[in-house]
Amino acid sequence: MEATTLPALRRLLDSRYSCRAFEPTPLDRATIQGILAAAQRTPSWCNTQPWQVTIVSGAALSKLGAALYEKAAEGAPPTPDFPFPEAYLGVYRERRKVCGVQLYRSLGIGRDDRARAREQSLENFRFFGAPHAAFITTDASLGFYGGLDCGLYVMSFLLAAEASGVATIPQAALATYADVVREHLDFGDDRQLVCGIAFGRGVHDAAVNGYRTERAGIDEAARWIG
Repeated sequence: MEATTLPALRRLLDSRYSCRAFEPTPLDRATIQGILAAAQRTPSWCNTQPWQVTIVSGAALSKLGAALYEKAAEGAPPTPDFPFPEAYLGVYRERRKVCGVQLYRSLGIGRDDRARAREQSLENFRFFGAPHAAFITTDASLGFYGGLDCGLYVMSFLLAAEASGVATIPQAALATYADVVREHLDFGDDRQLVCGIAFGRGVHDAAVNGYRTERAGIDEAARWIG
């Protein structure tokens, strides 16, 4: 592969963002198939390819979303297959805080307006209006590394979608009630839910899609030895 393809990859990485306002019009099957075909090239440990992807659309997506929304709105205890972080500390807390401030500021939600902040949080379970969602599961027997391979798959899916003009948002929130998703999508206890990805055509001029999160510098993320 020519080195000149790196700028093309960088453009995809720079242009991709977490979309929180989608057009309701479904994508054609060929577009989704193209994204899946590209993502299937994801590397995995010993080529195990532990991911399985369930694409949910239409009435099935609405029904699942309603069930998840109800659980979240009533404050039901989370039931994720993979434990969520118990706390965000130090720099992770600060980065998370800045991201939240950007989101709420774009929507005109004040710092103390907890009711509107909660309403926005619940939009996760309406898939932000997206016409499709992909649910990613791994084989439970593969443990952490099966989940890691699925994380690689998620990134491949996001970049393939961006290259196809399709907006996405990877959502850990959709794994909050794994038991509900498992019941609706009919996968067994031998599969663990990693996350969901809402996708479709983005409403690019929506205020909530108008900000971009920053990334730490290379000096913060990488060390050189030798």
